[in-house]
Amino acid sequence: MTKRHPASITDADIHITQLSDGPLCVSHWMPNVQTVSLGIFIDTGSRDETEQEAGIAHALEHMLFKGTQHLSAPQLNQAFDNLGGQVNAFTGRERTCYHIHVLHEDWPEALRLLTSMIIEPELDEQEWQRERQVIFSEMGMVEDSPEEWLADQHMELLFSNNPLGKPTLGTKKSLLNIDSQQLRQYLSQHYCAANILIAAAGRIQHDTLCESFDSTQWSQDNQQQVRHIPTHQQGLHLLPKDMEQAQCIASWTGLNATSTQKPQLWLANQMLGGSMSSMLFQEVREKHGLAYQVASYYSTYSDIGCWSIACGTDKDRLSMCLDVIKQSVQTWMKQDIQAEQLKQAKRQLQVQLRMSMDSVEGNMLHLAHYIDEPILYSNQYWADQINNVSSESIHQLIHEHFQREPLWSILAPQSYLDAFSGNNHKL
Repeated sequence: MTKRHPASITDADIHITQLSDGPLCVSHWMPNVQTVSLGIFIDTGSRDETEQEAGIAHALEHMLFKGTQHLSAPQLNQAFDNLGGQVNAFTGRERTCYHIHVLHEDWPEALRLLTSMIIEPELDEQEWQRERQVIFSEMGMVEDSPEEWLADQHMELLFSNNPLGKPTLGTKKSLLNIDSQQLRQYLSQHYCAANILIAAAGRIQHDTLCESFDSTQWSQDNQQQVRHIPTHQQGLHLLPKDMEQAQCIASWTGLNATSTQKPQLWLANQMLGGSMSSMLFQEVREKHGLAYQVASYYSTYSDIGCWSIACGTDKDRLSMCLDVIKQSVQTWMKQDIQAEQLKQAKRQLQVQLRMSMDSVEGNMLHLAHYIDEPILYSNQYWADQINNVSSESIHQLIHEHFQREPLWSILAPQSYLDAFSGNNHKL
């Protein structure tokens, strides 16, 4: 994680401090709310695992809720419940986060509990043996969800030469070979001050937040993470599975997290498949009745991104559905963007951004962008940037990315995939 200068902020209510021998602290002062949302972000995820460690970042996230050196797992759960707020965590491909939302008077205790989990977890071996079974159940839930299972398979195929494509849950084989000592080692290597950002939004004073860490001893291991830029794969992958519906995902190259073209991407995606009036929704669902849900979306990472379309359809209409999606994309690339269409997309995104400004938790999560981005822009800044985007710049972005070949992943019963094998069908 690159350290930034405090001048790299565009909102007077946002403050940043680099703690001495500690992490970055970023806060957003919201004096008219009753709550505070806190997040501890670790700049590590499944992308930073070796093949033998697959799933360890997510496993560690689970285990940090299993007690500290001073509180057992039930005592820790009780302490969180006593606050009456909401606590949770998530592990992504490049990031792990522990977050809590509480009344403003309770934030010191909430932060103390979160910090204790990260700095002095118990990581008991017997607890790990039990929690591993919980993660196996989580894997089963993904396997029973065709959309989620295909999304994992697709990412693994899309970035097949890189750990970025590996599923965050890991595999049963890899988790069975991980013990509590390896969890401690991963914690020591990755949960160090240089990899941590503390984010807070709500009725919380920045100086008070920083002072609360005066006696905190942070790990200084600071092992340099090396991330190699993956290659975006292309082609067609057919995945047979007995099921009632067929699922498909197509991905083109996208933008990385620091790109200055994000406003163009947001608007283009909104018009392609981000709303009920988008081209894909109108063509695939409204005009042809081929799917209940069809959408486009984008994923941005520190050094690469992807732009995707996902759809579920009746297996008997799979071929037709894919033809309509492909034709819609080709039409979208060729046709001019109408002024009224662009105006509507801008309005939709500006409303979304401005509404997010009222969310305490949303503002806290927004602060985490500072891990990747050299300047922490406010949501109001992005709303203004969206308003200044031209149709020409959007059209240029569309051509730049959609002229390249995508990767298609199709999940359906084998008999319905036969039409796409060999030279029978070309996407």
